[in-house]
Amino acid sequence: MIFRHHHSHGIHSLRGKLTLANVALLALGIIVATAVSLMGMRYYLLDQVDSELLKTRDSLGSTQLTARQIDSMSALAFVRDGKIPESQGPPNSDSLFAMVDAKGKTLTIGTFEPTENQRALAAAVDDPQSLTGDAEPRDVSVDGAPFRVIGVSLTDGTTILLATSTDALHKGMAKALKLDLTFGVLLLALLAVLTMLSVSRRLRPLEDMVETSSAIAEGDLARRVPSSHHPTQEVEQLRLALNSMLHQVESAYRTRERSATQLRRFVADASHELRTPLSAIRGYLQLYDKGMLREPGERKRAWDRMTGEADRMARLVDELLTLARLDQQPELRFKNVDLSRLVRDAAEDLRAQQPERPVSVGADGALLIHADESGLRQVLGNLVANVRTHTPADVAVTLGLERVDGVVRLCVSDEGPGLEEDDASRIFDRFFRAGGGAGSGLGMAIVQGVVVAHGGEVEVRTAPGEGLAVTVTLPAKACAG
Repeated sequence: MIFRHHHSHGIHSLRGKLTLANVALLALGIIVATAVSLMGMRYYLLDQVDSELLKTRDSLGSTQLTARQIDSMSALAFVRDGKIPESQGPPNSDSLFAMVDAKGKTLTIGTFEPTENQRALAAAVDDPQSLTGDAEPRDVSVDGAPFRVIGVSLTDGTTILLATSTDALHKGMAKALKLDLTFGVLLLALLAVLTMLSVSRRLRPLEDMVETSSAIAEGDLARRVPSSHHPTQEVEQLRLALNSMLHQVESAYRTRERSATQLRRFVADASHELRTPLSAIRGYLQLYDKGMLREPGERKRAWDRMTGEADRMARLVDELLTLARLDQQPELRFKNVDLSRLVRDAAEDLRAQQPERPVSVGADGALLIHADESGLRQVLGNLVANVRTHTPADVAVTLGLERVDGVVRLCVSDEGPGLEEDDASRIFDRFFRAGGGAGSGLGMAIVQGVVVAHGGEVEVRTAPGEGLAVTVTLPAKACAG
């Protein structure tokens, strides 16, 4: 994906920043380690050179020689005894020495005239006398070559300059620096590659999250972030949290779609149900307006039909208003209600309406619960009306009531034809009428709404040829007193 590619490279990506941070830290460590090692090496080597010069100065100082005494001796023997080889070579020789007077002029030693190297050494020292009191040698440049120089004061005021080349030391440090930098650059490159590979593997779950989010944005709501082979704890926690959130989002979206579909179907069904009685009433009114209802019998029949359709429409509107109030979770009027009495009253009503139907009641004694009496009467009325409407008049029906494990179970069962599985799953849908039967199709929806408002639940057990049993479960608590 272009989105992923654009954000996976460059200095602004997390991968690039982590790599740059690791390389920068290692580079800083290499610089510090190189500086410390070079300083230590320089200190160690210079300490050796300075120790040798100081030792030679102490040896010469302890002899108490004068320039005349040195002249009377062989220069070569002096050099050998003092362990200071005479330098006749270029300025980058290991050691140099020169004897100067108080004005800094180079003096002749024995029969040897001062060499160019000795004159250059004397010229490089501004104040030879100050060298004799220094605790450590000084750095000087003799014809461009680096030297460490120290002075020895003779008893007659003459100064001998002793110098040792440090050119090899500087060249060694330069080589060490070059070697450190070479290995440092190789190490930084290796670290950068390894960091990129490691970070890419560690950030793969995040890239999967980006891909999953993009797929969900394109409509694939079932997409989830897959688990990686070796996840870190934080990334795995993020993956689980994101998947949980995506599951909630999908559930909410499905619920909203289902609710929207149900609402559209509900509005369409309600419009259809209301259109039928309105069309009938409008048709009879048009007949009356055109003077086509001349006979008293025809007018009475038209009046009865309009009255019946108006009553049907009124009942439908009342049921719709009931469902609307239940959807808004209304405040029910709770009080102690004898549910056994309500069950017996519903059974008596059914016997009065259909005397030929066998009715069994299992609700002896009193069973008090804390509930809304009108709501429970409506539940029982709708359940009994459902049996009366959808089963033959000679089919037996049983109304049972019992208190079990802190709940009250009310069961209305019949021995009618029962329902298919698809119809049973839609029995609580609004405007659903199994087999296209009579009624508005809102009775069972109202039953479920009232029971849920009481904190209970409704279950249906049915099969073709095995009748229908509707069980209402309600909390069994009752008010004291």
